Amino acid sequence: MEIARGICVVLLVLVSIALVAFIIMQKGKKAGLGALGGAASADTFWSQNKSRSKEGRMDLITKCLFAAFMVLALLVGILS
Repeated sequence: MEIARGICVVLLVLVSIALVAFIIMQKGKKAGLGALGGAASADTFWSQNKSRSKEGRMDLITKCLFAAFMVLALLVGILS
């Protein structure tokens, strides 16, 4: 069990570093209070194709890294 816990801890550290790096590289949303009124939810070309852009892919990678972080943190907690 110690080997499995050690591997999970190493993976958790690597995922944590990658998660911090991807969060820092992302641009801020800067929607402010305009998002409350629906100003940021207009059907523009950019909002419809955001998933195909670099920012959309970085957002998806960030979400996947966060999910991996949570799973690994739970595994390390269970194995301890």
